[in-house]
Amino acid sequence: MAVIIGYQLYDVARQDYHMSIAQASFQLGIMGFSQFVPMFLLSPVAGVVADRFDKRNVGAIAIGIDIVVAGGLWAATALHGLSLPLLFALGGLHGLAKVFMGPSVGSIAPLIVPPALLPRAIAMNSMAMQLATIAGPACAGLLFAMDNAFPYMAAAALMSIGLISLLRVRALPPAADSRDTHPVRQIAEGFRFVWRNRFLLGCITLDLFAVLFAGATALLPVYARDILHVGPQGLGQMRAATAVGATVMGALLTVRPLSRNVGVKMLLSVAVFGLGTVAFGLSTTYWLSLALLALLGAADMVSVFIRSTLVQLHTPDAMRGRVGAISGLAISASNELGEMESGLAAALLGATGAVVMGGIGAFAVTVIWAVIFPQIRRTRSFSPRLPTEGA
Repeated sequence: MAVIIGYQLYDVARQDYHMSIAQASFQLGIMGFSQFVPMFLLSPVAGVVADRFDKRNVGAIAIGIDIVVAGGLWAATALHGLSLPLLFALGGLHGLAKVFMGPSVGSIAPLIVPPALLPRAIAMNSMAMQLATIAGPACAGLLFAMDNAFPYMAAAALMSIGLISLLRVRALPPAADSRDTHPVRQIAEGFRFVWRNRFLLGCITLDLFAVLFAGATALLPVYARDILHVGPQGLGQMRAATAVGATVMGALLTVRPLSRNVGVKMLLSVAVFGLGTVAFGLSTTYWLSLALLALLGAADMVSVFIRSTLVQLHTPDAMRGRVGAISGLAISASNELGEMESGLAAALLGATGAVVMGGIGAFAVTVIWAVIFPQIRRTRSFSPRLPTEGA
């Protein structure tokens, strides 16, 4: 669904609204912003909701909203009723679903998996997600070629299966004292906890700023249509290439999870992500671009695996929803605002210039964070302990 909505947005802007490449690229950025707005406004609320109610039920409602989005896109595509306002509105509703899905579903694993097994569980979960990400874009391109509405039909069906699967997880009632504190105070406590914990603050903001600069994903439709000339099927393969690299790395991490110098390895993986983005931006050869996207996926998997495990193991149970919401806000800011930044930069510098400068920015952020957050560099291993606020 995510692959096709981006392609359709770009195509509608170019074909129906007769926009230039620069103008249509900026519309991709606006789409990212429309998904970020609900995340920015509601993430603190979503974190409190995840801590005060059954995380399973909150996640199920969020998936239900996404099913509605898929159904709306399905109907609009089948009836030839697509327009930029409709695509932006449904994109915003998709952002709303993501707001509540992240802190609820994302904080379930530590409640049902022993701490000693959590790194492997996170690696397996990430690998499963990436396997779906491989199949999704590839199938999206093929289904789109058969009928424009088929990808959304498949998305609605698969998310329905996901909803049923989530509801089969045992009930996860909130902590007994989670409703004793006023919600506004709980929100403040969550931000205060992350702000005072230099380790968590460094991990979360590293991803925020690195991906904010190096978010080439939003411009893949431009590369597929006007630079590499491979169309929607090529776009699906490009999105899948990133997932292939991530899945292979995820499989390796499941069999041989990292255990030493994890902080330094996380920083190195983000640096590789930035440099790989620069190389992708300069490439005009399709197969080389696919290989570089796979490298980006592998580097990102290492970073996500280490950061997710460390954040989960260094957060108290009663704070996981709120910390998850703050982390989700940072991820959304890096993704959605990164898409807006990429669209604006592409309008000013061209797609190639935007991607190259973004990769350089991500590498620079890694170097700066290694200096100002020495707590990350000093993290040697995964340890299910809770550091002091200044640690």
